[in-house]
Amino acid sequence: MFKPHSTAVIITLAASVALGPLSTDMYLPSLPGLTETFNTSVDRVQITLSVFLYGFAVAQLFYGPLADRFGRKPILLAGLALFTIASFGCAQASSIEELILYRFLQALGACSGPVLGRTMVRDIHGPVNAAKVLSMMGSLMALAPAAAPIIGGYMIVWFEWSSTFIFLTAYALISLLLIAFKVPESLTVENRSSLKPAIIAANFSTLLTHRVYLGYTLCCSFIFAGLFAFLSGAPFVLIDYFKVPAEHSGIFYALASGGFISGTLIAQRIGSRRGINGVLKRGTLVSVTAGFCMLLPALFGIHNLWLTAITQVVYMCGVGMVMPQAMAGALAPFAKMAGTASSLLGFTQSLIAASVGMLVGHYHSGTPTTMATTIALMGLLSLISFRCWVLPAKTPR
Repeated sequence: MFKPHSTAVIITLAASVALGPLSTDMYLPSLPGLTETFNTSVDRVQITLSVFLYGFAVAQLFYGPLADRFGRKPILLAGLALFTIASFGCAQASSIEELILYRFLQALGACSGPVLGRTMVRDIHGPVNAAKVLSMMGSLMALAPAAAPIIGGYMIVWFEWSSTFIFLTAYALISLLLIAFKVPESLTVENRSSLKPAIIAANFSTLLTHRVYLGYTLCCSFIFAGLFAFLSGAPFVLIDYFKVPAEHSGIFYALASGGFISGTLIAQRIGSRRGINGVLKRGTLVSVTAGFCMLLPALFGIHNLWLTAITQVVYMCGVGMVMPQAMAGALAPFAKMAGTASSLLGFTQSLIAASVGMLVGHYHSGTPTTMATTIALMGLLSLISFRCWVLPAKTPR
């Protein structure tokens, strides 16, 4: 069994948190091809992304309270088992309707990793050190989605689209075994809460009326929605508009992940001096600037592959600075209901991102303009949420 504060536990939890991005990033290069495979439309294929996030959102509302009552580990293992089964189902899908169904079930299992991974970090490292550890986990986690689209791109060339889901099945099974036999339970007996509906409702009510919690949650959710706008629009922008070969499109996702990793490293470096809010001030400004640098040329009909790629890398640097810090800030005050707080944050984040992804697919014009507009708007809303909800409350730096 690993020691709770060991690097091995951080790496293992980061691997479970990565289930979410891996489940989307690895099969992104196959999206345009699925329209031909299943004889369907871009909108229909895009639903396989958005339905994942809707399932991801709803299930999180249940994982948190269950984990606050029964412990993190058994609930996490149940989620990983469901993800493993559903991933195999995705690989066997023979129609777009079957794939949509199994993607929804896959999401119900996948969300256990992010919800309970960050909750266990809060349990083990406390409210002060959690931001630093979450940033470290973000750096580790970003390695997987950086490589995933590249691997996925070549897998669909060498094999077929279903091979990415076979890979996810094996990945989840290995994660399940590691957590089952190597990671200790992080929730102490005295911090376990009741599953009585009245108490759960009271916990959610507390969170929904906590101004700073809502500010951090919206800040995190909007900036993540900008990332998801890129994930939803980029396969069609890169492959269909800019004519990037599917097997090479993963390079651009890897560059974006590199921006995210840079952001988490910057946050770790300046976090001890600037505090959570100091990092968030800078991170939101970075993303807003990058978003509008992508948008303005697009509005004038100037569409350049490398301009789009570079501004997205800078936007992702802001995402890497913002998300771990905002998560830590949101969870910090809630030791006895950290799972519920993490659930509501994840629900809000996924719901907003899924809705944004649907809009990007619906209004896709064949050019990068819709994607760029959405990314810029989400960065701006993240900045507004932080400035208007968190800073006026005069929270500690």
